[in-house]
Amino acid sequence: MSSLIKAVGLVRFCDRRLLLVRSADQEAFYLPGGGIEPGETEREALHREVAEELGVVLGEAEFYARYFNDAVGRGEGVKVDLACYTGTFDGEPVASAEIAELGWFTRAEYERHHVTAPAILDLYADLDPT
Repeated sequence: MSSLIKAVGLVRFCDRRLLLVRSADQEAFYLPGGGIEPGETEREALHREVAEELGVVLGEAEFYARYFNDAVGRGEGVKVDLACYTGTFDGEPVASAEIAELGWFTRAEYERHHVTAPAILDLYADLDPT
């Protein structure tokens, strides 16, 4: 049986490095963001998730791209529909709520990690095709 997770993620790509986070219950790093609650728009969910996970307030968010892939660590047949947005925030992000760690990764660094998310690999291919 397959299922679909609708999620949003913040794309912060600076100096060929992408801001990624890892929750305590996952091995893979992924974009700051998460699920969309009933009644929320994608942008509302993104603003809420960024505040919860990074402890910063997100400014204006602009749609970047959508990725449809296998959802890593969620079981057989589970897919993710990931809406990616760019945006800026004031202050320094810190791992908050369920986030165990965060970091800025180049594409090569991410690819060397022992567990990667297909949607993030596709995003890197668009952001940094070299």
